[in-house]
Amino acid sequence: MDVKTKKIAAAGLSSFLLVAMVVAVAAGVEGGNPVPVPNSGGNTAVHAICTSTDYKKTCEKSLASTNSSDPQELIKVAFNFAIDDIQEAIKNSTLYKQAAADPRTKGALEVCEEVLDTSVEDLRRSFDRVGNLDMSKLKQYIEDVKTWLSGAITNHETCLDTFQNTTGDTGEKMRNLLHSSGMLLSNGLAMVGDISSIFSSLSQGVGGFFSRRLLAEEELKSDFDGKVTDAGPPPFVDAEARRMMTANVFTLKPNIVVAQDGSGQFKTINGALSTLPKKSDAPIVIHVKAGFYKENVILPKKVNNIVLIGDGPLKTRISGSKNYVDGTQTFHSATLAVNADGFIAKDIAIENTAGPLKHQAVAVRVSGDKAIFFNVHMYGFQDTLYAHTYRQYYRDCTITGTIDFIFGDAAAVFQNCHLVVRKPMENQACMVTAQGRKERRSIGATVLQDCHIMAEPAFINTVPPLKAYLGRPWKEFSRTIIMQTLIDGFIAPEGWSPWQGNFALDTLYYGEYMNCGPGSDLSRRVRWKGIQNINDAIAQSFTPGRLFAGDEWVTQSGVPYVAGMVPKKKV
Repeated sequence: MDVKTKKIAAAGLSSFLLVAMVVAVAAGVEGGNPVPVPNSGGNTAVHAICTSTDYKKTCEKSLASTNSSDPQELIKVAFNFAIDDIQEAIKNSTLYKQAAADPRTKGALEVCEEVLDTSVEDLRRSFDRVGNLDMSKLKQYIEDVKTWLSGAITNHETCLDTFQNTTGDTGEKMRNLLHSSGMLLSNGLAMVGDISSIFSSLSQGVGGFFSRRLLAEEELKSDFDGKVTDAGPPPFVDAEARRMMTANVFTLKPNIVVAQDGSGQFKTINGALSTLPKKSDAPIVIHVKAGFYKENVILPKKVNNIVLIGDGPLKTRISGSKNYVDGTQTFHSATLAVNADGFIAKDIAIENTAGPLKHQAVAVRVSGDKAIFFNVHMYGFQDTLYAHTYRQYYRDCTITGTIDFIFGDAAAVFQNCHLVVRKPMENQACMVTAQGRKERRSIGATVLQDCHIMAEPAFINTVPPLKAYLGRPWKEFSRTIIMQTLIDGFIAPEGWSPWQGNFALDTLYYGEYMNCGPGSDLSRRVRWKGIQNINDAIAQSFTPGRLFAGDEWVTQSGVPYVAGMVPKKKV
């Protein structure tokens, strides 16, 4: 981009170029013939910006009230429309909760109110970011918006999931209430991806836009999401990164000390958290001395950049036992629930001791963006780690469990971690992962890199032998990549298990690359349409430097980290 174009963009005067591009797209050619567009009041820009969406009629309806031809303004209008729709659902969920007699239904509605409120917040910060695009930070801005919109979609789905075992028709009512907002959120993600191509092509002209658009569509079909061509993290450092530069976990001094023996300011972790400001971005380091802390720790939203450091995972342990069978929703069963951004945990253990008979019982739930776990042990059975949403990095961690014990829809990378399968109940098979990507454009992916998938002796020694799989598809576009990882021989030769019947077998995205060990043999793997033949370029696209599309929040933490492929795989 030349200097003149930069100045025009910075001054907010690029609308003319943008409109020219979207008009060209709306009247684009396919095989040399004009592509017909539906009638929506004659606003060609609306036609164009809705072209890439899956729900075009809903898109055009959401934009019918505006005559603007500025793509940024159109996207903001669409976001506001979605906000209004979700807020109406929240209002109704409150009324339903007041009338509900079934405790399960009340619990489900409580989850809905919480996660839908987060969806609204994600839309609002996406609205602000789109409205204040900085061309020098374009790539990171767009990736942030895609992350937050993906989070809004995940939270939308989380609400609906909570009604699976409730009585009455409240779940169906909520599904109907959220039907249109689900389409609006999907459309918003499509629009943002499209405007990214538009802005990136300012230096290339309309022809450059067409070539990038076609490339993006092909990559979406193959599910790379354009990461292969990324050049790594952007050269700038934003305000959040500058704050986190001081958050090197090896040099930080504690602001607060928690100790059961009374040698710190607090005897409980929740006691320390209760004193923190409700909205803060300043890093706060909490040192949790050796001890057994029996409490469910909840890190509230917007209490950002908390660093929780123990004395080692064999010395400092947080323990809880909430579970689904005893009446707690899976979402609220976590021993440690992280709802804020920029969280770091180091040298600590977290467990849920409910046991296999209690079914879903989460040890750690991460619902905050840019979370890091380093040398953390997580112990549980079913649903041990709920990697719920946004961007997450796990390094040198040990995670144990039975069924779906790493699940969720985060863009989550695990490097040099030990994933330990435990003995389940009778007639149960074990699943290491259950990735839950609902929307094909969202950032969600579970990536195991340079890890070790192993089993405890009680599992190995059971007669007859027990079954264990690398994963199964929780949602339609489930996406899991396992690469450069040692897989022990207890994993079933098929590798992957169906969820139910043929559900998601054509739309999932599962791949294995450069793994080793007796469980890594690909010759007898399932042959579903969604099983991928991973090559080096695709594998590179799922390394954290590419998947996170801006990894300064990891590199500045001081935590060991490899942005690309690990130089030497395990042997």
